[in-house]
Order: sequence, then C-alpha cells, then structure tokens
Amino acid sequence: MTTTATTTATIGATTIELTDDGFFVDPSVWTEDMVTELARREGIEPVTDGHWNVIRFMRKEYVEKGAGPSVRALGKTSGFSVKELYQLFPKGPAKIAARVAGIPKPRGCI
Repeated sequence: MTTTATTTATIGATTIELTDDGFFVDPSVWTEDMVTELARREGIEPVTDGHWNVIRFMRKEYVEKGAGPSVRALGKTSGFSVKELYQLFPKGPAKIAARVAGIPKPRGCI
C-alpha cells in the first residue's frame, strides 16, 4: 500500500490537509469563502465570473461523477472553449481549477 505525502495549509481560519501537489485531501472541507485565497495562491487575481463558473462546474462534475473533468472534457462541457479556459487558468485549466475548487486532481492531468 502506498501513501501520498500530505501537508497542511491554513485558508482563512480553516486548516486543511493537501496532497503533496496541492489538492485537497478531503474536498468536503472546501467552501466558496476559500476561493479568493486559493486562486491568489495560483496567481489568479481577481476571481471573475468566468472563474466562478468554471470552479462551480468542476465541483458539480466531481459531486456527480466522482472526478473532475479533464481539460478536453472541460472544453466540451463547461460552456468555455479550451482557449478561454487557458485565458482563465493559464497554468493548466483542469489542474488549477481543480485545486481552487478543492477537488482531487482530474484524471489525465500531469
């Protein structure tokens, strides 16, 4: 059995456990109040309506399907083109949006 290294971070007044690559260990502790700080940590300021739409979409997909969508699936189903997703999340739309949305790393993300 392998274990994943974890670390803790304080977001607002909440201490959360993160995987070694920055994803929430327990997505249920995430709240929308954490988004601004999580986004800032990823170099995203300000958080626009477009960011919020993608973040909420990622959460919805995770809750419904048990995993966040890949960037390709995100581009096909979120209402945003892949180009628009990269404008919102330049360092990797699915990966960065998942971190900000407090969900595990989507399949297919490096």
